[in-house]
Amino acid sequence: MGRVVLVTGISRDIGRRFARAAAHDPSIDRVIGVDVVPPRGDIGDVSFVRADIRTPVIAKVLAKEDIDTVVHMSVIATPGSAGGRNTMKELNVMGTMQLLAACQKAPRVERLVVKSTTTVYGASSRDPAMFTEEMGPKRLPSSGYAKDVYEVEGYVRGFARRRPDVAVTMIRAANVIGPHVTSPITSYFRLPVIPRVLGFDPRLQFLHEDDLLDVLRHAVVAGTPGTFNVAGDGMLMLSQAVRRLGKPSVAMPGVAVGRLGSVLRQARVADFSPEQLTFLTYGRGVDTTRMRTELGFEPRFTTASAFADFGVSLGVPLHVPDEPVLTGRSGGAHDG
Repeated sequence: MGRVVLVTGISRDIGRRFARAAAHDPSIDRVIGVDVVPPRGDIGDVSFVRADIRTPVIAKVLAKEDIDTVVHMSVIATPGSAGGRNTMKELNVMGTMQLLAACQKAPRVERLVVKSTTTVYGASSRDPAMFTEEMGPKRLPSSGYAKDVYEVEGYVRGFARRRPDVAVTMIRAANVIGPHVTSPITSYFRLPVIPRVLGFDPRLQFLHEDDLLDVLRHAVVAGTPGTFNVAGDGMLMLSQAVRRLGKPSVAMPGVAVGRLGSVLRQARVADFSPEQLTFLTYGRGVDTTRMRTELGFEPRFTTASAFADFGVSLGVPLHVPDEPVLTGRSGGAHDG
């Protein structure tokens, strides 16, 4: 018998696509996707259960379906997609707490995979060249998505202590990018004119959407416990990324970019949260040594090739200019 996997957040595209991919893995017997609304699009052999992870009903789903592996993908980055900041926090933090409480009481659960993000490290002028998994943010997040992720990770670590028999894998993914991704960073690069913070040229790391699906599936099958930074090899400067898209950009003081971001956010054109603005100012880089040596995963796309594939979806030819790209298999100093 293969694994019986429950996937949260299946109504969003990346959750739906992961569940479908997992259902095709020969080592996985069944995949059950849960969310408050049905997913749009074909889910293949995935079984859908309408359930709100903020309620105790999720415990009944775990028991009824004999779940042994949980993949938590319903931590969301934008309040607009959740119906407001309060609802976003409920889904992210309260939903995670309720899910973990259900997992704690489910004796059959033996693996938990959580999709987290390198946003948890924050972004500031005092950051190290590269964040390792043992490091934390230089300044604790006080609001928004970054604060939610910081709290979610804390609850996951608490669960791991209470259930040492469960293999808990936390995937801290760099900014996910690709033709099908709609996120604050892809919306930013889709703007006709790219606003930049005057005097700063942050370094960026990306993870291709296909590599995200692959690393989550790898974590489910391998069952390697621990926290892992996951990003494509190398980095791009923001100025390089803009040039590769062939778009005009305008450098503005940080305050002006923040005001413009507020207008764009209200118009639902792009999400310029405070953490997005600091990322576009300072960037961020993460060390991915543990991803290779302990998790045993190697992304197929580098940061540059992931960004190039995203560019194709915008009609930009798959051409990488002959210019230096920041390298270092461990990552580098700035992503988001």
